[in-house]
Amino acid sequence: MTDKIVILTTCAEAVDAERMARALVDGHLAACVNVVPGVRSFYHWKGATQSGEEFLLIIKTSLDLFGALRAEMEKLHPYEVPELLALPVVAGAENYLSWLQSNLRGAQE
Repeated sequence: MTDKIVILTTCAEAVDAERMARALVDGHLAACVNVVPGVRSFYHWKGATQSGEEFLLIIKTSLDLFGALRAEMEKLHPYEVPELLALPVVAGAENYLSWLQSNLRGAQE
């Protein structure tokens, strides 16, 4: 098990996805954010089943930065209740995990 996590979130607009991805990477809260277009989501919202096209953000970071990243996403995310799910990274290529760590907040200090 590593201390790295992958966080998933979605949003409806490309401009929002890019804005959030850049803010997280520029702030070194994430080493990398993939933005995947064309995700179709189905969910319950305000008493009805909804569906819509969304952008999936796959955010690579570490567990110790989750609190700061969550606080930043609460400011940036356009949704009233944004998805923010952290999944553990059980293992990974050592050179990638080292690169990931070197690009996170605290590594530059």
